[in-house]
Amino acid sequence: MYLALLVIFLQCSEVYAQGKVFTFNRVEIRVQPSVKVKNGAPMSISCHADISKNTDFQLKHNFTIFKDGKLVFMTVSDKEDAWYEIPAAKSSDTGDYECTVKADGKLGFSNSIYVWVAGMTKPILTADKKEVVEGEVVKLRCELPEEVPPLEFVFRKIKTNSAPKEKRVPEQNQNFSEVEYYVEEGDNILQFDCFGKRQVRSGWESSQHSNRTLVTVKEPFIKPTLITKPSNNVTEGDQIEFECSTVVAQIRDIEIIFQKNRTILNSVRDKKFLRYSTVATQEDSGEYLCKVEQGTVSKTSKLNVFVSELFPRPTLSASMTKLDESKDLILSCSINGVRRANFSILRKSPSGDVLLKNSRVLPIKVSVNDTGFYTCKAEVKGIVKESKSVRINVYAPVSKPTLSVVSGSPEVVLGKPLQLICHSVMGTPPITFTFYKGDEIKKNVTNDTYATFLDEDIGLNDNGGYKCDARNNHSSGVKTSNILNVTVIVPIRDASLGSIPYGEVEVGSDTAFLCSVKEGSWPIDFKFFKKTDHEVLLHEVREYSDRTIWHKKTMKRRDTGTYYCMASNRASVDVRSRPITISVILAVWQKGVIAAFVLTAMAGAGAVALWWFLRKKKKAKGPSMEMSGSPLAPNLTSEKLTRQPSDGNYYSGSGYIEDNENHMKSTDESKGPDLESAEVDYTEVEVSTLDPHRGHSGVLWLWKWKLHRKYLMCSSLRAS
Repeated sequence: MYLALLVIFLQCSEVYAQGKVFTFNRVEIRVQPSVKVKNGAPMSISCHADISKNTDFQLKHNFTIFKDGKLVFMTVSDKEDAWYEIPAAKSSDTGDYECTVKADGKLGFSNSIYVWVAGMTKPILTADKKEVVEGEVVKLRCELPEEVPPLEFVFRKIKTNSAPKEKRVPEQNQNFSEVEYYVEEGDNILQFDCFGKRQVRSGWESSQHSNRTLVTVKEPFIKPTLITKPSNNVTEGDQIEFECSTVVAQIRDIEIIFQKNRTILNSVRDKKFLRYSTVATQEDSGEYLCKVEQGTVSKTSKLNVFVSELFPRPTLSASMTKLDESKDLILSCSINGVRRANFSILRKSPSGDVLLKNSRVLPIKVSVNDTGFYTCKAEVKGIVKESKSVRINVYAPVSKPTLSVVSGSPEVVLGKPLQLICHSVMGTPPITFTFYKGDEIKKNVTNDTYATFLDEDIGLNDNGGYKCDARNNHSSGVKTSNILNVTVIVPIRDASLGSIPYGEVEVGSDTAFLCSVKEGSWPIDFKFFKKTDHEVLLHEVREYSDRTIWHKKTMKRRDTGTYYCMASNRASVDVRSRPITISVILAVWQKGVIAAFVLTAMAGAGAVALWWFLRKKKKAKGPSMEMSGSPLAPNLTSEKLTRQPSDGNYYSGSGYIEDNENHMKSTDESKGPDLESAEVDYTEVEVSTLDPHRGHSGVLWLWKWKLHRKYLMCSSLRAS
């Protein structure tokens, strides 16, 4: 029974488990009253879960609402809807909202929706002072208590009859900002306000302007007063007096400064006024400034003064401005419309003006040292004026120029540039130099004492014709140098080496080496070398020719080797020839001597060898013939090698036969007595005189051939 109940329970549990089936169709998020809400208005955000179930059963729903990815609301409900209520929406509630619903392990997501809370709260502005003195600082604070950073604050300084001055301050981490304003001169009554800004999806949104804060400004002293006496329109030579004054609350640390343009003329401290006087000149016309300073406060007043001209600026005139030395020069100083004045004529100098004469006119007989600037001064009623400077140039004539080559030597290598220098020892600069190549002008140069010319187009025919002119402003005119002749050096080209005889040279003979060049200016330095482990100089000579011959006498075997020559001239370029090989060989008579010596040695060696061979065979044959009783034995033992006294190359004997007889003797003994009675003929062999052209080898070969024929004849007789 228990088993049946257990089975029923399990089946019921399985049926119950299979009955709780659901799925999320969608999750929706909604905003009421709309996605755009005014600042301060109520706003409601709902999250709805649309779920399908197989049966009617309860589910616990976990609702979560996010703003810009951050959790703002969370609740648990058995209903399919949840509400996030915001009683008064603020600008900080602007953002992207989305919600999620989680039920029994399943999770549903809504889409994102953007909510814009339009408008910002009104900022609050406060100032640390309500009353300040010029030069002090006002500190302001602007706050948006209900807003969330990042924010931007805009402060405004408002003055009557002028545009507001703004300061913008971004704040990333706080909802307030503070700034300082410097109170300037003329800031009598100031008003300040501020407003805030934040960035939304559609751009920037601004708040209302804050309350205006009023700040009263006090002056530590009044603007200074600047006057002139007798007036601000005076004439040169008149006495003019300036007076600057102010009214100050506290005299301590007050300073008055009087200046023209950027030049300070006078100043006082801890006083309420300043005076300055001078004799008026035309240069005193212009704008004057009086400035009063105390601490950081500064106030100024300006005044224009016009000084009329008492007399015009004098004029210095010269009879001539460019003249030759020893000529007469007249300098005169004058003033247009004024006859009576105190004149002086001066010469300008780096160390100071040099007074030449207190006079209106100055005559001078000039020298070169009188070149320079001159001026004159005129004085009327204590007013001194100076004329413009006049340049006087005194010229000494140029000397005859000298033309030379910069390198020193009047020659140039073909294809290389030629640099010339033209120089005049005497003459007042500037001097103009003109270079000529033939009759053609090549270059004009203006310099002090010399000029250079670079000729880069040098040809074979450019062997002269250079000259130069020199001239300055002296009336003597142009001076011309002597004509400069320049030698063009042609570099060496294509050196070659030959010899007579060529290739093989007999010992003791002479050899002529010929070294020549295809092109090159004379003289030419020729050098002959032999290649060994190092270069060996054998011979050198200087020739006014394109070739040279070197005779080397009595050549030796050690002179065998490789030879080459080298040529150079004043172009300083060494040109090497191709090498040639010389072999020193023996002469014909030396070869004959060596051949005769060798043949003689071979003949002697052959004779000794033959004698020894025959002697050995003879000793071996003697006992054998005696035992056999052969009639040939006495003849054979008595045979000997004889040399004919008339010819050293003639020989007689039977050495070769003896050798063959030994062979035959052994054969006869093996055959028996039948062969012992056989009669054999023996013949002497004559060796003919040696042919000197054939040598010893041919004689020996002929001699052996004859012996071989005798041996064959004897063998045939014994066989028969």
